[in-house]
Amino acid sequence: MRDLLNPDRPLLSFLTKMTYSAYLNILWLICSLPIVTIGASTTALYYVTLKMAEDRDEGLTGMFFRAFRQNFVPATKIWLILLAVGGFFAVDGYVLSRIWSTNILWTLLAAVLIAAAIAYAMVLLYAFPLLARFENTTFGILKTALLVGLRYLICTLLMAAVYAVMVWLVIWIYTPVFLLGVGCCAMLCSFFLVKVIHACGGDPDQVKEGD
Repeated sequence: MRDLLNPDRPLLSFLTKMTYSAYLNILWLICSLPIVTIGASTTALYYVTLKMAEDRDEGLTGMFFRAFRQNFVPATKIWLILLAVGGFFAVDGYVLSRIWSTNILWTLLAAVLIAAAIAYAMVLLYAFPLLARFENTTFGILKTALLVGLRYLICTLLMAAVYAVMVWLVIWIYTPVFLLGVGCCAMLCSFFLVKVIHACGGDPDQVKEGD
């Protein structure tokens, strides 16, 4: 019995981290209530979950709010840009669906819009985890997010699948699952992301730390 309760056991360690992710999801929800702070909140969430994936967590609440504070300005800039671009795609998609024609021009426009939306989704998946680990300009983070998304396509597909399954569970199966929501997704994605982050130069001994 004592061995089963050993936190060093992989299964128990995984379950413990997933439990903690529910608490992190609550912090994320609270800090995301003003919509403009979603970027900083998501960056802080990934800062903590990446640390947890490396077994380097040093106090969830303290790490979360320290990362939230340190990354507030750059994360907010990135989020507002992504929010504006996402709104542009949503409006374009709606307009295109309402005036759809079988003309080849409309087909080409739809293809371009879909390709751009896929690139946008890649940037959205990687921008905040990268910001949690690397210091760069706003444009640099966005460009790197796209390049990493293309370079590590399997990881990108796995992350997209995690979020898609969560949306499906919340909408079609059991709505209260949203209490796990983004925190659970970030924790699962961090298990994939941590190797990508290290491959990109995010040495766990040289990541951004608090003062």
